[in-house]
Amino acid sequence: MANEKELVPLTEPLVKSIYTADPSAHVFDGKIYIYPSHDIDAGIPEDDFGGHFGMEDYRVLSMNTPEDKEATLHDVALHVKDVPWAERQMWAPDAAYKNGTYYLYFPAKAKNGAFYIGVATSKNPAGPFKAQPEAIKGSFSIDPCSFVDDDGKAYLYFGGIWGGQLQRWQTGKFIEDVKSPYDLEPADDQPALCGKVARLTDDMLEFDEKPSDVVILDENGKPLRAGDHDRRYFEAPWMHKYNGKYYFSYSTGDTHNICYAIGDNPYGPFTYKGILLNPVIGWTNHHSVCEFKGKWYIFYHDSTLSGGRTHLRCVKVAEIKYRPDGTIEPVTAYK
Repeated sequence: MANEKELVPLTEPLVKSIYTADPSAHVFDGKIYIYPSHDIDAGIPEDDFGGHFGMEDYRVLSMNTPEDKEATLHDVALHVKDVPWAERQMWAPDAAYKNGTYYLYFPAKAKNGAFYIGVATSKNPAGPFKAQPEAIKGSFSIDPCSFVDDDGKAYLYFGGIWGGQLQRWQTGKFIEDVKSPYDLEPADDQPALCGKVARLTDDMLEFDEKPSDVVILDENGKPLRAGDHDRRYFEAPWMHKYNGKYYFSYSTGDTHNICYAIGDNPYGPFTYKGILLNPVIGWTNHHSVCEFKGKWYIFYHDSTLSGGRTHLRCVKVAEIKYRPDGTIEPVTAYK
């Protein structure tokens, strides 16, 4: 990537009055609603576990069209103090709609230092949301992504390594005593850690099954290896459907790509196809994909609003284009 000081952004932040990141976009009632994390300067020194990402609440954004120059910023949708089981770090959320109710899925750390995923409900897509008293049973790690298929069945994808703790759940129990977030990762020649997926119950509040691996295959049908940092899964899962195919997209983390893989069902396996979004200014790269009136868009973030500070980001949007074979033209956010 070129020197960040030489890059000229092709898009402007959707809001500038607060810092936002990790946008999950959906069309509800003909409008676009965006569920981002709300970055703050919490005064916490940077560390390898992500402790400086000290977010405390969620603020929903809405837009009439993706061409709007600015999104509407709504009041606080949910605060950590109103979540009985959570202590801190309200990281990247997502939302879904079913049976007249809006559901907000969110990760947070409990008092034992482990991330779990909670759910809150509202009759309004912008909130406020009321959290369930406990985290979803069997949940762990971060970055929930909800997906309601054409048949009405709903799924939750989730998981992130390093600060997201996915590597600390390989035994089925949370491993508390680690000195580094890089501990417990598989060797480079071993299969990479996978994101997770679980079908949700009809009421959207619990898992209807034990979470399973979202396996990403290479061009030879082999699972991606842990050492394949340009392609392997790190965090930020997203699922969308296009022309009957399931598109699983995700961040590669330390190589800063948003990549995608295609499969025939919500569980996969998914075959790697390429880069969806090239690296952005700032360390993290996190996105969502949304259709609006026949066109497709990627919502993403970078750190241009804060001059490149890792944990103070801003949400943006760009159109994406599909090729005739169903692959996607990679998006570059700068010129």
